[in-house]
Amino acid sequence: MEYVYAALILHEADQEISEESVSDVLQAAGVDDDEPRVKALIAALEDVDIEEAVAEAAVGAPAPAAPAAGEEEPEEEEAPEEEEEDTSGEGLGELFG
Repeated sequence: MEYVYAALILHEADQEISEESVSDVLQAAGVDDDEPRVKALIAALEDVDIEEAVAEAAVGAPAPAAPAAGEEEPEEEEAPEEEEEDTSGEGLGELFG
C-alpha cells in the first residue's frame, strides 16, 4: 500500500511519478523499496488517470455494514457540548483534494 501512497503523494505535489521518485519517497518514509514492485507500479499507472481513479474511488466507497439480524447496533456517543476544531480537511482526505 505504501507504494500507492508514494505515487499519490507525488501526484498531489505535481511531481513526475517515476521509478526514481517513488523510490525516493519510500526511502524518505523509511520503507525499503523493492525495485520490481516499483517497476510494476509505474507500469500499472502508465495509462491511469489518477484524478479520475481517485474520484471514482471516493464515490464508489462501500457503505458501512449493517449489524447482523439479532445483533444490536452500538450506540453512538453524543458529541460534547463544547465546539471542537474542524479537522475534516486533515489527514488522508487532503491527498484527494
